Formats: sequence, C-alpha cells, structure tokens
Amino acid sequence: MTTHQPAPDSSDLGPVLSPAGEFDMDNVTALLAEIETAIAVHGRVVLDASGITFADSSFLRMILGVHQRTDLRIVAPSSRVARLFDLAGVDTYLQIYPTLNSARHS
Repeated sequence: MTTHQPAPDSSDLGPVLSPAGEFDMDNVTALLAEIETAIAVHGRVVLDASGITFADSSFLRMILGVHQRTDLRIVAPSSRVARLFDLAGVDTYLQIYPTLNSARHS
C-alpha cells in the first residue's frame, strides 16, 4: 500500500512530500500529480524518500523529469532508491541530501 503524507512547509524549501511504499508504472502517476501540485503552488518540492520500499524505472523517469523542470531536493533516500540512483548513474546529478536539515541549509 502506498501512502503520501505531505508535511508542513519547510520555509523556503517548499512542501515536503513523504511517500511510502512501492512506486512502479502502476502507481507513480499519483505521486507525480502530488509533486506537480506542489510545484504549481510553490515552484519547488522536497521529496523525503526514506519510506519508499521499491522503485522502478518509471519512478526514476518521473524523478528525472521533475528534476529538469524545477528545484527538486531528495532527502534520505531508502537503500533501494539510493541503489536505483547509483545503478542509473544519476546519484551525482540529482540533489540528494542525507537529512531535511542539510537540504534546508544548502
């Protein structure tokens, strides 16, 4: 089961989305819709990826598309998400932070 828990705005960072569960081609569009709403309202978004237990290439494609359009900061990616980013070679391209505090102060 996938849940999305928006956190209160983190001042200048914009909203923090904290999705949990698995993200693949069957359900990544719901997360994209939430991200797009945050971007439309705030112009940026922070994705707390610590609760993501599985992500496939459709999730990666979505992340890369969002990254190209706006200030996307990814916080505390789970080991599976970090591995996906590493295998795809995008871990140095994306803005990835170990904590929300480090993303806030960069």
